Amino acid sequence: MFTKLVRQTLENRRETAARKRRASQAANLPRAALIFGGGAYPGIGAAVARRVAQENIKIYFTGRTLAKLEATVAAIREAGGAAQAVVVDVADEAQIAAAFAQAEADGFAIDLVVHNVGTNRPGKFMDIDPVGLEKSWRSDCRSGFFVGQHAVRHMLNNGRGTVLFTGASASLRGKSGFGAFSSNKAGLRSLAQSLAREYGPHNIHVAHVVIDGMVDGERLKKFVPGLVESQGEDGALYPDAVAESYWQLYRQHPSTWTQELDLRPYRENW
Repeated sequence: MFTKLVRQTLENRRETAARKRRASQAANLPRAALIFGGGAYPGIGAAVARRVAQENIKIYFTGRTLAKLEATVAAIREAGGAAQAVVVDVADEAQIAAAFAQAEADGFAIDLVVHNVGTNRPGKFMDIDPVGLEKSWRSDCRSGFFVGQHAVRHMLNNGRGTVLFTGASASLRGKSGFGAFSSNKAGLRSLAQSLAREYGPHNIHVAHVVIDGMVDGERLKKFVPGLVESQGEDGALYPDAVAESYWQLYRQHPSTWTQELDLRPYRENW
């Protein structure tokens, strides 16, 4: 028993020393941010990418549609930032892993990871079938597990990092017609809490952002024309304002880390 304890103590010391060496090396590397669920601009993912790129951080902007990704990447580059489009289906762990590997192979320390994924499609509970339920879970919740796992693995080596998860009103309460989405988002919120508690002591800041309200973005305006305008001035969340809040989370001092942040328009009924 004593020999086993000594062996484990020595192993822990070696691992701690190795992590300190890796963290020291990472401190000299340029920083990168991976944005999963990029989407089109205006939108939260694209706005966060554009905001972070202003701070000399390389953006790996990921999503399923290359044309949408390239439009945001082009805007970032035009403004003097550095960005790269990476096609990733977050339902596929191998594609998530490849995005992380690409950033690391390019010589960057992955310092910020944003999981901005959500398939907010209402439907009657009795119409949800097992295939559709699992598909939405893989996209909204399971992907967060894999993004978080790869992020933590890289950040432990770097000795620091920030992981941000985009939540929704459904993270906190289940509304009629949103059975699948609510269960997915509630699961993602609990995952973020677990990661924050486990890896905060390792200098990894994990935060969950509740987006409680309509987003004045390309997606909503496309599928429900006129809805955003009907809310009046400042009745919907502006993506650029949301992005500024994400940036402030990234910049927080470790003595005052926020684990969960609620964002909603002042007109929102909550």
